[in-house]
Amino acid sequence: MAGISYQRELPVRHEVDVLVVGGGPGGCAAAVAAARHGAKVFLAEAQGCLGGLGTAGMVPAYMCFSDGENFCAAGLGEEILHRMWEYGEYGDFDKPLSIRVEALKRVYDDMLLEAGVDFVFHTQLVDVIMDGQDIDCCVFAGKSGMYAVKAKVYIDGTGDGDVAAWAGAPFEFGDANGSVMASTLCSLWAGIDFKNAKKGPDNQRIEEAYNDGVFKKLDMHLPGMWKITESIGGGNIGHVYDVDGTDERSLTKGLIDGRKLYSQYEEYYKKYLTGYENMEMVATGSILGVRESRRIMGDYVLVLQDFLDRAVFEDEIGRYCYPVDIHASNSSMTSYKEFMKDHTGYRYQKGENYGVPYRIMLPKNVNNLLVTGRCVSTDRYMQSSIRVMPGCYITGQAAGVAAALCVKDGTTTRTVDIHKVQKCLKEMGMYLPNFKE
Repeated sequence: MAGISYQRELPVRHEVDVLVVGGGPGGCAAAVAAARHGAKVFLAEAQGCLGGLGTAGMVPAYMCFSDGENFCAAGLGEEILHRMWEYGEYGDFDKPLSIRVEALKRVYDDMLLEAGVDFVFHTQLVDVIMDGQDIDCCVFAGKSGMYAVKAKVYIDGTGDGDVAAWAGAPFEFGDANGSVMASTLCSLWAGIDFKNAKKGPDNQRIEEAYNDGVFKKLDMHLPGMWKITESIGGGNIGHVYDVDGTDERSLTKGLIDGRKLYSQYEEYYKKYLTGYENMEMVATGSILGVRESRRIMGDYVLVLQDFLDRAVFEDEIGRYCYPVDIHASNSSMTSYKEFMKDHTGYRYQKGENYGVPYRIMLPKNVNNLLVTGRCVSTDRYMQSSIRVMPGCYITGQAAGVAAALCVKDGTTTRTVDIHKVQKCLKEMGMYLPNFKE
């Protein structure tokens, strides 16, 4: 492949305490937490709204915030939920909560603005410039052109670990063969009669519909339709396989394939399930629901044994409880049965949870960077648990507090006083039962 040499001088448009790259749930929590602790924060988001998959991606529901007894994703997570309820949300903390996309967009906007976070949309990370093992600056491209941003501490909220990977941190990708969980293009539907919809899993007649020729491929895994209002549903429907979330060609194909799937699923819902006979599609997400890509390797790797042990860590910055949820990497019945075995086998009883150590946010080989969200340092089992939005709030909030304290105390991400981080998190309402004053 032919190459060119390209060089130009760029303006350093922002010099801040903390730069957050990516405004998904982890990035938003990090930005708000850092700003509330006195840091000057700039956040760059590639989409036209904050929230990532919960907004631009139209993921229709939160997974659990609570283990049934303890509110694990507390602090900012709890605040976000209460603000959502002011816009008409509903639900119980320990059950999946439906998401009204426009309300969640406004909640994130309000929280960042109130905290004094400077943020921009339609701004893409282009490069990470290193000085040894320190990030010197990040380069962005916006409508106004390219520019650099310098910070004392950087937070990777990209979901795919772009900043960390481009800075030279090691990472793992998918399983041993490089296969990743299926992606989903989520959607919004009107005209549903939830009052008369029969109970039972949405996949209850999938095989029958496949045998009738409705589906071109049999895929038994159907997370399904979430009730948003009495007549509007959010669809977590249809798997798109072999998507590399770090490659634009693969993402393009995934979006196209995801849109094609919807004619099959619309026919299925209308003809085979009660209450959906008059449903109409309103929209699909502007980004694809990528469940898995890079897992950045950090100073500690959270593994399945930690889940089984209900692990406790000295540097604990939260505790979480969502089960192992590794969606299949192909549509075979074997893969579906493996998913069901893991999803039902690795889950907790009421009141059980595992510790989230600070070290999973510290990427190896990079000194002034914290990673948050679904790409923190884990194995595949634990990634499938902590990747959901409440889990992202936990790591995001901790990253923001730690970054602000690094700036305030003149420490590094590895020498910051973890007891002080934990104390600040506790004061913000985080669930830290093992923290001792």
